[in-house]
Amino acid sequence: MTFTLDRRTALRGAVNGMAVAIGLPLLDIFLDVNGEAMAATGAPVPVRFGTWFWGLGVNPPRWFPNKIGADYDLKEELAAIEPLRHKVNILGDFTLPLDGKPNLPHISGGIGIRTGMAIAADRGLPGTSFDVAIGDVIGTRTRFRSLEISATGDPRNSLSGRGNGNLNPAEVSPAALYTRLFGPGFRDPNSANFTPDPAVLARRSVLSGVTEQRQAIETRLGAADKQRLDQYFTSLRQLEKQLDVQLTKPEPMQGCVVPGKVPELPVNAEIENVMRNHEIMADLLVMAMACDNTRVFNMNFNNGASSLTRIGSTITHHQLTHEEVLDNRLGYQPEATFFVNKCMEAWVYFIKALDSVKEGDRTLLDNSLVFAHSETEFAKFHTVDNIPMMTAGSGGGRIRTGLHIAGEGTPVSRVGLTLQQVMGVSVDRWGTESLETNKAIRELLV
Repeated sequence: MTFTLDRRTALRGAVNGMAVAIGLPLLDIFLDVNGEAMAATGAPVPVRFGTWFWGLGVNPPRWFPNKIGADYDLKEELAAIEPLRHKVNILGDFTLPLDGKPNLPHISGGIGIRTGMAIAADRGLPGTSFDVAIGDVIGTRTRFRSLEISATGDPRNSLSGRGNGNLNPAEVSPAALYTRLFGPGFRDPNSANFTPDPAVLARRSVLSGVTEQRQAIETRLGAADKQRLDQYFTSLRQLEKQLDVQLTKPEPMQGCVVPGKVPELPVNAEIENVMRNHEIMADLLVMAMACDNTRVFNMNFNNGASSLTRIGSTITHHQLTHEEVLDNRLGYQPEATFFVNKCMEAWVYFIKALDSVKEGDRTLLDNSLVFAHSETEFAKFHTVDNIPMMTAGSGGGRIRTGLHIAGEGTPVSRVGLTLQQVMGVSVDRWGTESLETNKAIRELLV
């Protein structure tokens, strides 16, 4: 028997007189010689982008490498990344000028990095976060434009949104995240059978009808209302695209394996539960990307003013950074540093999970660009210059890895500009006031 073998091939036969068909996963034979694209069509393997946030920074002398460039040294608080050091970049010595605005503890740093703006008051995001701009480019053909997740139980623990004070709320329950990803509405890309959901088709038709009335409404509105309406219709267009995706049979994906159901678990800021919930949600998120349900994500391990605590204790990580006496013999605060180490342990779990999924000659991590950062350098002093940052993965070969990059006091907005340009956002300058820049980080670019 001869037949064409490509990504759409299905094995067909009969069981008890009934026709059956079994789809094939994304096999290496379907890819080009580099494992980077579909052999038949040249369509590239998806590239993903995401952020991973941890609060309250690090102990700088114990975290930042001494050596700049390749083969950087690992200090005590970064030692856990050793197995994947060649896929991780360390970014330091970037500044976040506030242009006379106050340093809002545990707020200014994270928002400044994500929006390229120094804020004057805690009123949410003042502008679009760069992950949203990236999602508008690479996230329009997946079921979810992006996924926001928090391991500490607070849906407001988010640094993603379109501005005007609004944040994309985070999913906080592993069980709820499982249902959202793999419950009703999930389409297994490796299944031979596909039947469009009539309810989705009806929603798509309704939204199209609403959209057609836009011009008539706009003629009756002022400038502020037009801006709000534009944001609203932008959201509707994104929803329509996502509904279109649900009406289209998905491509097979090599690494997609539908996970088992997740039980209800305690959701709070106790580090023991946060570590467990983060691991479960990380595994679910990784599989959601392997199944091409999303290509953009924002994972928040803890919040900026970290509420992490231990079971049986009422003292938080945040309290310890201010109240624990600095051990002069050690040179740091041992109880507060316990939580720093846990943050780094969680980060390594996350990137290892990404790296464990094969996609041709690469891994899911290789086909991703993950940006990790905190909101302060040293929490006791609320410093917003030299905030610790990392990238993991090469974005499908778009950036170099295994480097320690020193910003030499230049604006941290260079990082956001570089990430957007690498991921295909058409932007030449980014940021406002002293954060405005047109200088990408050339050392990272291939």
